[in-house]
Amino acid sequence: MGGQPSMSEIDYKVIFSRRRSISISISPHDGVVVRAPKSVSPEKIDKFVNEKSAWIKKHLNNYSDSVRINYGKKYTDGEYHFIMGKENKLRLIASPVAFVRKYDDIIEVGLPDIRNTRKVKTLLDKWYREQAMQYFRLLLEKILRKYESYHFEPYSMVVRASKSRWGSCSAKGRISISSELIKLDEKFYEYIIVHELCHLKHPNHGKGFYNLLEELLPDYKLVRKELRKYVMR
Repeated sequence: MGGQPSMSEIDYKVIFSRRRSISISISPHDGVVVRAPKSVSPEKIDKFVNEKSAWIKKHLNNYSDSVRINYGKKYTDGEYHFIMGKENKLRLIASPVAFVRKYDDIIEVGLPDIRNTRKVKTLLDKWYREQAMQYFRLLLEKILRKYESYHFEPYSMVVRASKSRWGSCSAKGRISISSELIKLDEKFYEYIIVHELCHLKHPNHGKGFYNLLEELLPDYKLVRKELRKYVMR
């Protein structure tokens, strides 16, 4: 079920499953999604959505200013792509040797068949990961020196093409940073890395974690609020 429901003013889609109750999730990418048992009628789902309409609208308004850094990308010549907080024009050039290079406000991609947008995307994604790995590794070393007295000892750091989380920290102390982060402004980089370093001391998001984060980054709430405007998909 999708589109404009007959009884509800809110556009939503339904996913039926073997669950026992109805639930609603909202995201900038998927919109309003209702998950319901297979036996529930459309009328009952409409009624449930209407009862939650105020809550749904509040969350939808929060997403109205979202910046979707990858939304609608077709990987064609002349398109704009983010790198370090700025949009750069994608320039495709026929070349027997595949390459990606950046200069001024241009990201230039060369490959034999520039009409193959799948290969353009693959090559560009690889380039983003390489840029992110190089930059974030150096930044991690700098941050560890800056906060040397806190004795942060991450097991390692990896950069992955995650489109669900900007960063994470495993139980073993391995910090993972999304290569998508390199598309945003530099002011977010230290926040994400320090956030994950704090998890080495406090695995959860309890009071101790936030006290330490604020001690290291007194303005973290402002940075976090701005970061939440960016959506990967």
